[in-house]
Amino acid sequence: MDPSNGQASVTDSMAVRFGTDGDDGLEVVDTVERRRYSLELAGAGAPIESSPDRFRFPVDAAVSVETNAIVLPTAIAVYVRDGDGAMLAETGQFANERFPNGTYSLELCAPVKLYVRVRSSVQITADANEMRIEFPERTTITVGARSKHDQPAGTITTTDDPEDVMAAVSALGSALKTTSPERSYPTLRGHPPTIERGEQLSIPETLSPPDTGIRIELPPDYRYVYVVSSLAYYLGATVDPGEEARIVTDSGYTHPLGTGEEFEREVERTLKRTFFLDCLTRTEGLYPIDLHERRALEDRLDVDFATLYDQSLAAQLEAYLEVPYETIEPQLPEWKLTSHVTPTADNVEMLPFLVNDLAVIRTPAVQRVPASRTETVAVEGFLRNSERSGSATAAVQQPSAESYVEPETADSLEQTWVGQEMPMGASKATPEAYRNRLGREQSSGEIEIVVVCNDAEMDEERGLVDSVYGSREELAFDVRIHRDLRTAELAAVLETDADFLHYIGHIEPGGFECPDGRLDATGLDRVGVDAFLLNGCRSYDQGMALIDGGAIGGIVTLTDVINTGAVSIGTDLSRLLNCGFPLRAALEVAKDESVVGEQYIVVGDGGMTIAQPEGGTPCLCEVERRGEEYEVSMKAFVNSHDGIGSLIRPELEGDDGYYLNSGYIDTFRLSSDELDGFLYRTMPVRINGELRWSDDLSNETP
Repeated sequence: MDPSNGQASVTDSMAVRFGTDGDDGLEVVDTVERRRYSLELAGAGAPIESSPDRFRFPVDAAVSVETNAIVLPTAIAVYVRDGDGAMLAETGQFANERFPNGTYSLELCAPVKLYVRVRSSVQITADANEMRIEFPERTTITVGARSKHDQPAGTITTTDDPEDVMAAVSALGSALKTTSPERSYPTLRGHPPTIERGEQLSIPETLSPPDTGIRIELPPDYRYVYVVSSLAYYLGATVDPGEEARIVTDSGYTHPLGTGEEFEREVERTLKRTFFLDCLTRTEGLYPIDLHERRALEDRLDVDFATLYDQSLAAQLEAYLEVPYETIEPQLPEWKLTSHVTPTADNVEMLPFLVNDLAVIRTPAVQRVPASRTETVAVEGFLRNSERSGSATAAVQQPSAESYVEPETADSLEQTWVGQEMPMGASKATPEAYRNRLGREQSSGEIEIVVVCNDAEMDEERGLVDSVYGSREELAFDVRIHRDLRTAELAAVLETDADFLHYIGHIEPGGFECPDGRLDATGLDRVGVDAFLLNGCRSYDQGMALIDGGAIGGIVTLTDVINTGAVSIGTDLSRLLNCGFPLRAALEVAKDESVVGEQYIVVGDGGMTIAQPEGGTPCLCEVERRGEEYEVSMKAFVNSHDGIGSLIRPELEGDDGYYLNSGYIDTFRLSSDELDGFLYRTMPVRINGELRWSDDLSNETP
């Protein structure tokens, strides 16, 4: 038995566990990514452990069981392949497919990747809420599961010499699991090896880059090397010293990358163009699906995708670079992340983590922010660092203006800053946070949420978030509420393992305010919480201390915030995180709803999620009434589990197409009944500029 949830464990894989859930339930848990999914097996016998080697695709664990049918709690994408691996069909919501007697492999795109092998005839049906995979009689099936967690394969040591850094960046492509266009799927890219600074260059033999016949020549300077890191990784290219920045292939083809600002723009365009056209070309391979972006551009592109699919990576790149960028630009997915990296030697250790997100990397000149931009005016309510008398006129204390920077805006869902300064309008990333994530302990238990309210005057927010966390029936939550903790009690909470801490109360740069004094997080023995929201004034320093102590990511404030604004943003953040939004994406949505939103930033790993989304990718919908119909625009926010390059399928009857899962998806015209069906699961919805929630709209017309 698993003592954390009282369910019988069938397998003992390190990454994935199968367990029974009631009489007919089979629960699959990704113990690293903290994701779970339940299958109902009609008339099932007892599952027994099976060999993962029975599957064409890699799985971490497998079980065999006899059953009449598999009932899924949600309608998901299912890819059906024959015994030789050829894809026969892809099904999803409103499916109604029959397959004659034979050997089949079913790939289930659930929160945990699942595969089912069966020899039988198969019928797959689905409505808006449920999917059934049925067999004519009791049949033995084998279910395999794979964690999407990916550890770096090793560590590279480099000196501060720019040419050694070039060699280190050249080895990042060793993590690619394929050099075919399918590497545009995140699960086939692999986490790059980590980088450490040392006295001499050391690259393990196992981390040799693939032989793609592509090299990138650059002047040996951090400003050039950092910017090309994601592109070099994705192309499996070596990075070599040269007099000018250019891409060179073994066939003699060259593509200049320019200088100065033009160099950064051209590298960004080359990365986006290559990745996007790979997404179109891969539809000729293992997953021949109906991709919206290919359908929208096919008549405008002079590209033979079927022929191109079988060519070498270098030949594909040469063909891609001949496609005018302006032709594909309207259909490009909004990029997940732009990272502004100060070009100093110590920031080389961040590169593998940025590259893992395929981040666009820029090396900006520092733009200082004047003190007036960082002030928060107490328009109403009281400041969260006001005296305990509740005075609304407490002085607004400002850090030195020299410590703030404001990165240049970018065309991406999220932005992050890598440097010593405190950014406004971007998250603050540190390598310690990402290393903490790599060392995250496995857990097959409940999602542990801790809410601490250390001031009675702020109890309104505690009451609001208390009703949010743990409200999803399909996930197991353990929510603990604390009030008025003394310093020793708060220290114990911070040092105890938990998935998320929501802190409400007074915070100073020097510590958390408690009834008996102040607790400075820099003095903790360890930090057990993985992620946090410190919803108090000027909580940046204490948040960074939590990261240094072992946390992965969190949301903090740069300056003083008024209480009414803090309550609003704290409540919205709790709902977004509970719906599966990553920290950075949750803040991007929530900060537009509050006057103090710009005073909040993410520190550490902003891709951290607290709960799995109900669908593969969390979305925000904008709804506007158009006569008797409704215009619905979808925007998707990529998470670390389903990275850029994954697919999203709008759950609309009659629309069988797939979309790339980053940014604006499409706009749909729906009837009132269709809108009700579309908003059946909980998601944020913006109506007339106001953030609402789909479950609140079930009984009203927007």
